[in-house]
Amino acid sequence: MIKVAIIDDEQDSRNTLRLYLNELYQDIEVAGEADDLETGLALIKSTNPDLVFLDINMPDGSGFDLLERLPHKNINVIFVTAYDQHAIRAFRYSAIDFLLKPVDPEMLVKAIEKFRKKVDFSSLQQRLMTLLANKNTPKKIALPTTGGYKFVLAENIRHCVSEGNYTTFFLYNGEKILVCYPLKEYEELLEGDNFYRVHQSHLIHLKYVKEYKKGEGGSVILDDNTEIQIARRRKEGFLSAMMNYGS
Repeated sequence: MIKVAIIDDEQDSRNTLRLYLNELYQDIEVAGEADDLETGLALIKSTNPDLVFLDINMPDGSGFDLLERLPHKNINVIFVTAYDQHAIRAFRYSAIDFLLKPVDPEMLVKAIEKFRKKVDFSSLQQRLMTLLANKNTPKKIALPTTGGYKFVLAENIRHCVSEGNYTTFFLYNGEKILVCYPLKEYEELLEGDNFYRVHQSHLIHLKYVKEYKKGEGGSVILDDNTEIQIARRRKEGFLSAMMNYGS
């Protein structure tokens, strides 16, 4: 039996989540609920749950505050949030699952499936520690691989290429990493870290731009001599981003 704790200040949200869990799973037991950080911390310590559904914004602090106060970091967390895009961006860097309110049962099922494919303790601890370290100004992302996760500094990503629902990351050292998520996910993730999407299929780091070639949309030459076409409608935005890079 999988023990679950729900920590959320909204009664309706807790009720909905509990209802779905009870209806969809016979091997999941809601061990307890809490509506703030203090009772949530006590709940985790007393029930030692296998999985915690944790709200981001609560009256007495954030879900991140609760995690920082835990004596041990070996805890499986699925975040639940209504609107906090900055929080979503932070925990996506650490590849921890999340649900948007109101909770969609299909998304809940997918999150539970990911939980069942549990990573080992050391990997889980590393993900959570990375999350806490980067929650304000994240500079590192976790790329899912067949063996776990590869943590990569954003500044070391030269460019990303879309291949349907897959994205290939090209690193400054020549390494390539293929992940099974669309480019849009990473465009949002890397927003604000000097990346620009010059084409539907290409996201580049402005740091590695060596040259711009004129044309209908033009093209960009990276420092490894990779040439990438720029979509006509993205040309003006790209040139503006380059002019303001580093300022």
